[in-house]
Amino acid sequence: MQALITSFKRGRHTITGNQAVAVIDGVETREAAKALIGKSIVWKSSAGKELKGEIRSPHGNKGAVRVLWERGMPGQALGTRCDVE
Repeated sequence: MQALITSFKRGRHTITGNQAVAVIDGVETREAAKALIGKSIVWKSSAGKELKGEIRSPHGNKGAVRVLWERGMPGQALGTRCDVE
């Protein structure tokens, strides 16, 4: 499965660099997103580095999920695709 990283988890004044919001292809509802909690997700940089994370919770009602990464995500990751395992 593929996912698109859309934004960092953020508040009014802060950005949480190790958490991101992702939209997964084919997931349209909150219930379908809940079924993916606990699955691992891998983002690969253009240099070949891998960053691993875990789907922690749904985000909103249209199937987006919140991903907790092992380290902070670079800003270049926004708008790119990653693999859900």
